[in-house]
Amino acid sequence: MAEGAPAHGSVAHLLPQTYKRQVAEWLEEDTPSFDYGGFVVGEEISEAKLLGKSEGIVAGVPFFDEVFRQLDCTVDWHVREGEPFEPIKHCATVRGPVRKLLLGERVALNTLARCSGIATKSNRLLRLLREAGYPNILAGTRKTTPGFRLVEKYGMLVGGVDAHRVDLSAMTMLKDNHIVAAGSITNAVRAAKSAGGFAIKVEVECQSFEEADEAIAAGADIVMLDNFTPEGVKIAAAQLKEKWGRGTGDRKTFLVEVSGGLTEENVAPYVCGDVDIVSTSSIHQGVKHVDFSLKIVPKSKDTKKTSGESPEV
Repeated sequence: MAEGAPAHGSVAHLLPQTYKRQVAEWLEEDTPSFDYGGFVVGEEISEAKLLGKSEGIVAGVPFFDEVFRQLDCTVDWHVREGEPFEPIKHCATVRGPVRKLLLGERVALNTLARCSGIATKSNRLLRLLREAGYPNILAGTRKTTPGFRLVEKYGMLVGGVDAHRVDLSAMTMLKDNHIVAAGSITNAVRAAKSAGGFAIKVEVECQSFEEADEAIAAGADIVMLDNFTPEGVKIAAAQLKEKWGRGTGDRKTFLVEVSGGLTEENVAPYVCGDVDIVSTSSIHQGVKHVDFSLKIVPKSKDTKKTSGESPEV
């Protein structure tokens, strides 16, 4: 059953038009002057099979499509984005001038492989948390690759998890350096609230119950319990909810996030009902790519070319 954004619509509809400009820059980076290999093969119309060679979830379809659209090629998909597959799977067929198929091959494959790897890893950890009884949010982090953030955040969304803040303008996260520079958690939260107003949430990274308590009192929307032990998380989260979120007195709306070195191997003990968000960079940093290849379909020996006509494919 789909979760997150894929449960409500096409993740591709979230993309800004600027992603097309990024694709053009990737192609320019890969061929800054002459395309020597393309010169060898020419402009004959051909087709190529996109083969999924390792188990995974397909993600990054809009980027793959745009690479070949800009090269006057067409792509027909045989799997849906977000769909898992077993190798070796014929995932798509790309058609166009053979020179341009090869011109886009590596850019398209690199993007698809990275994005699919993140979606696959994200979905795997989400399933693990569900099996452990955790019903709430799994999110990534801002520890993404400069220039490639859009693709990596997209992969998280296709995998069914929360992409967390996309950039510094999306939410104010006050970390230890912000607190030191501002003089206190209270000073930092009040300054952040004055700048962002009602539209921008404020999150505070906390190393103890006392820091989280101060942050909530100052008006923080989210407190991150950073690098706590599993038992420490459960105790602190329960105490915070008991003090600020469950009673009939001075109730405040806030979320408890847990982060800090969480992976598939160690996350299960952190699961509890008082934790609203589990965030981790393990779903997008150092993630194994899904292996894809693009193979030109050989022409039949009896294919005949007629002057002025394109050969059948």
